[in-house]
Formats: sequence, structure tokens, C-alpha cells
Amino acid sequence: MPAPPRSEALLAALRLVAPGTQLRDGIERIIQARMGALIVVGAGPDVLSVCSGGFLLDAEFTPQRLSELAKMDGAIILTGDCQRIVRSNVHLVPDPNIPTSETGTRHRTAERVARQIDVPVLTVSEDRSEVAIHASGMKRAIEPTPRVLARADQALQILERYKARLDAVSGSLSALEVEDLVTVRDVATVLQRAEMVRRIAEEIEGYVIELGADGRLVMLQLDELIGGVEDDRRLVAKDYYSSAPDWELVNVMARLAGLDDDTLLDLIEVAKVLHLPSNIGLDGAVQPRGFRLLHKIPRLPEVVSDHVVDRFSNLQKIMRASETDLVQVEGVGDARAKAIKDGLARLAETSILERYT
Repeated sequence: MPAPPRSEALLAALRLVAPGTQLRDGIERIIQARMGALIVVGAGPDVLSVCSGGFLLDAEFTPQRLSELAKMDGAIILTGDCQRIVRSNVHLVPDPNIPTSETGTRHRTAERVARQIDVPVLTVSEDRSEVAIHASGMKRAIEPTPRVLARADQALQILERYKARLDAVSGSLSALEVEDLVTVRDVATVLQRAEMVRRIAEEIEGYVIELGADGRLVMLQLDELIGGVEDDRRLVAKDYYSSAPDWELVNVMARLAGLDDDTLLDLIEVAKVLHLPSNIGLDGAVQPRGFRLLHKIPRLPEVVSDHVVDRFSNLQKIMRASETDLVQVEGVGDARAKAIKDGLARLAETSILERYT
């Protein structure tokens, strides 16, 4: 099943109703009592403009109060931080001309309000005991925690396999860089795998948000699996992209992230984000600038790596440079020059051994 579209507004709304929050506790009480509810999270003037009737409360939010107020038919208005209950038993009157795909009165009202004033609106179905949240024109059903955990666990297993493949092609790229045998295909393959890993991780982050207090272990596993992936993805692009006045690294990363899933499978399309000359095909030779391998040297700041690359222009020249040459670079003293020489030598030896054993 494809992952639901990512929306920061929807993710922010999911955080409000995640397990461990008072709002989630209140909603579960409503479900247990077999009642329905319509809850608006936001109490600004735009919200009040669609409210009619009801009672002004301005009371501290508690799960018990929420479940008691749900016994009345009208909507409940909360502050944006869910700390206070502003109004209850409110009749909501959004613009009837706003299109809606919902059928029930409560759900049609929720979708229209969320579209009209861009606030999260929650519905609790009395008949089916289902909870849904509307935000930014999107709807998400709030699923039981065990079901979300099962999906997160499955996604973690997939991520682990994709991360292993990324590590393999990344290690191969390092060896090819040392031997000066890199082709566009090698670079595009690493970028493709890194982007796939990033997308799976992004999906899991959504599950973690949805799980709230129950997602801590999932988050720990995710952090362990994707450590360093984002840096590696960025540095590969930084090593090989062809810059232009209208095409910088930020454009490369945005275009790569914007590729749809089918296009991402095409290495030619992935290679296009690097903005290389049109006469270089997938099997064309390219040289790395050296940012990625320099990043692997312990305690070498990226700004110093930038100065080294600016001075020598590519990895092969950096590897051939003597310590005396390196000391001339801004930010590189005797100790750092030795660390760069020794570090690159170790990386070269390790990469080649891993490639041919």
C-alpha cells in the first residue's frame, strides 16, 4: 500500500492526537462511551466566524471534560495547543459551496471547516467508533496503535534491506573514486539508493509521530539505521554536480527529492539532477571533488574540506598532495595535514580491500 502524502500540517495535527496526549485520552473516553464528537483545534477569529450558538466555557482542558461535553450534539472548540476548552455545543456554519467528498453531516462539516479556515478538525463516529482528522484539505483516519506499530515494523525491515544495498553501492563508489574509475552510472546509483532510503525513513517518521509515546523504540531503530545517510546523499551530489548560476546544490537536492517514485527508478533521470554536460552518458567518466571522502576523516570540519577542495579541485589531486602542500590550505596545520594524508590512505586501502575481497 503506498504511503499517504506527506503534509506538515497533517503531521502537526497527528502530534496533537498521538498516544500519550490528553486529547487522545479524551477521544478514547468518547469512543468507550459510544458517543460521537466534532472537535475544532483552534480558537482564532476565523474559527469564531463559522461558529453559531453554543456555550462559552474557557475552561482548562481535561480528558474527562471533553468526554462529558461530547454528550451534547454540537462541536467543541479547543485552543490551538489543546490546553483550554473555549466553547461547546457549537453549530458550525462553513461555506456550503466548498466541495466535500464526505457523506455524513458531521464529516461534511468537518471537511468544509478544515478547508475554509485551515485548522485541524477531528471527527469521532458514533456508529463505527472511528476517528478521523481533517487538515489542509487532507483526511487521515486515526488507526489503533497495534496496527500502526505493525506497519512501522514492516517499514523498518524494508529500510534495513535498502540501507544494506546503499552501503554496498556506497562502498563500491569509494573504491572507484580512489582508483579514478567512477562513471555517471555509479554516482546515479548511489543517489538513487540514498533517496529511496530517505523516503522510507520519512514514511517511518510519520508513523513515529502517529504513535506518540508508543513510538520511542521505533524512533531509536530509525535513528540507528539512517545515521549519516543524509550527509552521504548530500556530499555525493556536492562531489559531482555541475554548478551554474541557476543550478546550485540546493537545486540538486530539491529536484532529487521531487522525482516521483517511477522516475526515481530511471538512472538517466536521476543523473539529470546533477546537471552534467549533455554529451556525458551513464557510462561517461566523472571525477569526484573529494568532499565525501574528506568527510569520513575524523574531526575534519566541513569548512576545512571546502578549502582543501577549492585549492586542489578534485580527489586525485588531493590524494597526490604532500603534507607541505596541504599545510598551505587555510585552516590546515601540520597536524591536520598529516591527518588528511593518513586518513585518505586508510580509506583508500580499506575501500579497495572491500571491493576485491
